[in-house]
Amino acid sequence: MGRPRFDNADFLAAARALAAGRGPAAVTVDAVVDRLKAPKGSFYHRFASRDALLGELWLQSVLAYQEGFVRAIEAGDGLGAALHTPAWVRLNMDDARLLLLYSRHDFVQGDWPAALRRGVRDQARRFEACLESFARQAFGRAGPAQVRRATFVLAEVPTAAVRQHLQRREPPPPLVDELIRETYRAIVS
Repeated sequence: MGRPRFDNADFLAAARALAAGRGPAAVTVDAVVDRLKAPKGSFYHRFASRDALLGELWLQSVLAYQEGFVRAIEAGDGLGAALHTPAWVRLNMDDARLLLLYSRHDFVQGDWPAALRRGVRDQARRFEACLESFARQAFGRAGPAQVRRATFVLAEVPTAAVRQHLQRREPPPPLVDELIRETYRAIVS
């Protein structure tokens, strides 16, 4: 019987489970290889370091989240973008815990490959472009005050609304959507 083969997805899944359970600090090379029963060399064959693994995990999670958010903004559906957060959280509790209970800086630090740095920079630009687009559509321009309102209604309110549920490891109830809707209408109207 041969040795089991591991790929990047296996290491990312192990890191996701560890981070979702106990936070990014729980993700060590030893903890990941122990969880998989993989040789340490197999880890280093795929990732230059723990920082590279954590950065890739964070980027993979944020890109998965952004798909629906960006799609709603591109369709001119600001409310749909705001409601994307609780909907996505309900379907992706582990990734949601990573993104919304911890800072990006808990994952993306150290010396990581150029492709990872580029991916993080590109996703940040894409998110900022969505906020500016929404600000122009909803408030008539994308000045600092309008982008600040867009950030509040599309990102900060939904995040605050789901945070306590993520801390308790429970899906956000429908009331969360209602609260986001009411806040959105009060600010955008």
